[in-house]
Amino acid sequence: MARSHTPIHTLGFPRMGANRELKFALESHWRGDSTAAELEAVGADLRARHWALQRDAGLDFVTVGDFAYYDHVANHIQLLGCEPARFGFSGQEPELARYFAMARGVNAGHEHNAHNADCSCGSASTQGQPALEMTKWFDTNYHYLVPEFSAATQFQIASERLFDEVRQAKQAGHAVKAVLLGPLSFLWLGKEKQAGFDRLSLLDSLLPVYESILARLKTAGADWVQIDEPILGLDLPDAWRHAFEPAYWQLARSGAQLLLATYFSPLQENLRLACQLPVAGLHVDAVRAPEELVGVTDWLPAHKVLSVGIVDGRNIWRSDLDAALARLRPVADKHQGPLWLAPSCSLLHVPYSLAQEDRLAPEIKSWLAGAVEKLAELRTLQAALDGQNASVALAASRAACASRRTSPRVHRADVALRLARATADDDRRSSAFTQRQAVQKDRLKLPLLPTTTIGSFPQTSEIRAARAAFKRGTLDAAHYRAQMEAEITLAVRQQEALGLDVLVHGEAERNDMVEYFGEQLDGFAFTANGWVQSYGSRCVKPPIIFGDVARPAAMTVDWTVYAQSLTARPMKGMLTGPVTILQWSFVRDDQPRSTTAHQIAWAIRDEVVDLERAGIAIIQIDEPAIREGLPLRRAGWKPYLDWATRAFRTTASGVRDDTQIHTHMCYAEFNDILPEIAAMDADVITVETSRSGMELLKGFGGQGGADSFNYPNDIGPGVYDIHSPRVPSVEAMVQLVRKAADVVPLERLWVNPDCGLKTRGWAETQTALGNMVQAAQQLRRELVTA
Repeated sequence: MARSHTPIHTLGFPRMGANRELKFALESHWRGDSTAAELEAVGADLRARHWALQRDAGLDFVTVGDFAYYDHVANHIQLLGCEPARFGFSGQEPELARYFAMARGVNAGHEHNAHNADCSCGSASTQGQPALEMTKWFDTNYHYLVPEFSAATQFQIASERLFDEVRQAKQAGHAVKAVLLGPLSFLWLGKEKQAGFDRLSLLDSLLPVYESILARLKTAGADWVQIDEPILGLDLPDAWRHAFEPAYWQLARSGAQLLLATYFSPLQENLRLACQLPVAGLHVDAVRAPEELVGVTDWLPAHKVLSVGIVDGRNIWRSDLDAALARLRPVADKHQGPLWLAPSCSLLHVPYSLAQEDRLAPEIKSWLAGAVEKLAELRTLQAALDGQNASVALAASRAACASRRTSPRVHRADVALRLARATADDDRRSSAFTQRQAVQKDRLKLPLLPTTTIGSFPQTSEIRAARAAFKRGTLDAAHYRAQMEAEITLAVRQQEALGLDVLVHGEAERNDMVEYFGEQLDGFAFTANGWVQSYGSRCVKPPIIFGDVARPAAMTVDWTVYAQSLTARPMKGMLTGPVTILQWSFVRDDQPRSTTAHQIAWAIRDEVVDLERAGIAIIQIDEPAIREGLPLRRAGWKPYLDWATRAFRTTASGVRDDTQIHTHMCYAEFNDILPEIAAMDADVITVETSRSGMELLKGFGGQGGADSFNYPNDIGPGVYDIHSPRVPSVEAMVQLVRKAADVVPLERLWVNPDCGLKTRGWAETQTALGNMVQAAQQLRRELVTA
């Protein structure tokens, strides 16, 4: 029996705009080319457009509160009045100024400028302050800013931004669903900045503020408040699980209609808890946990709204609407209460739209959907459930799914055969690390505390213009190569002048560390404008892995050999690892991810072998995404880590002992998988540690507690944060290396930045790297005279 009306909504929408308007407005503002008021005008225009789009797509509510100028968790830090005291804010500074100071850090000696919202904010800033720590949002490639908590943390409503946005939406005539990150997830995602302190103890003081926020949202006209508690999909300690029920009884006093939203992971042991909390509705992720829909309909009281996340908010593939309806109809029959439809999670993780894409083969394009297209899919499902005619849209979905299943573009017999012939020894180096280390030292002859960088150097406007002209066909291959070689030469000469020990070619020719490789591998497709926010103004265009992966030709060898010809110092070959290429792409969902990862691994292995054959002594295979690929439930960790680490080892195990393999990881918590990271058996690992003040390194040195692990190979802990314009002093870096030396033996330490330097300018890069080299040299002198 058809329902009279099935409401549809979205948990969130991409922030950047159809043409990345927010990115360009932010960067203009940070350069000082536009005012805070001009930036705010861009934000207001984007919100209004996105709300109108949601209304025109037939959504029953527009979602308000998902917009952010940098990050939605940072929005909550300001809303809840818990900006860290270390920034020295007086409370008189503009809100946006404080926001960007937390997000981007403050340089030492920076003076307050009331006209620049990126400036320092208060007398304490003359000492400089690093930005808030940044890490991955669950298992996505989105980075959030980590709240800092201590016993001194206090909460109050300290921002009017959310309430103003609700009023703006109401004035535009929209029915409004406001969105908040729930109090328990907000605390969970933060970090204690005080030894022996438990951030859960702050819940009692946080809840009254949430209660007041909810009451104010109701008064402002929010019909519903979506309150996100994604941690309900995690393996929670008992204290956290038991905190939910009393917390939500307190929040229920606000009178607001609450839609509790969970996503990314099955609820499992938290399913009954989530269904029985005193809220008006529950959203569940039926893409990640379709098997739980029956259990939810059993436990959720009939009077509550059941919001089913039926359209994939994490991937780019067009929905199989027949399969979605087959999943929904039994739920609609069984749950007699209100049924809503939505994407599985916020659409923040997919491109704005693919309607205007002209680079894609028409067949491949027919398989894909961006955020705008996913809203249309919801409308089709709504019509079908409500007994309306949706035959045309359903037929188009059916044809696209059939095309993808049968297309000869997807499957390759030679790739399948190569994987089938793999042996147990294909992922093992021929000797143990200690033996490799000895022959590598003899070959490379590096000093104590060798200095290097992670790979990329600034991507200047000249580099980007040359690349764009080459892609348009207005710059021929010979002139493009000459310009890129000039940029490589500049990078090499700058590194030699700075005194770095191991050099990189700077990656001038690369648009992105994943896209660059995907463009040269079979099985990948690319959009022209499929941008997705990674953090702040940083957007990426994830490749689309639609078919079997193979490497038709060498990808980096010529550029690396050219760079090595310019210097007698070791030149690193720079590659992206298979798990990171997998994680930072939109991945085919018609075979296990492990199979796709191993296809990529063999393709990268071919490149590693060719680099060694060309005389390159150090090859870095970056795997920053290996931690974010970890399943959110511990039960899935071992299977994932088994195939993920095997994939990495497969790329690295075709070389001789005297070829040194590096890897790089950043912006994630690694201490809980250190044995598995060690099992990757890289000769050197470089990791992001500066934002945490080397706290992350403790686990690598066996100081992470009773279950800690002593990492056996060489380590390069990052000594400055490249995601911030702040340039730390020589002494600050010396102190960080000394902290590292308390954990890891000096003979196994390298000195390097946290990550690549692509997004930075040359002036700050030269200053920061100069300070870094001086710090290493100072410590070497101290050790000689000690």
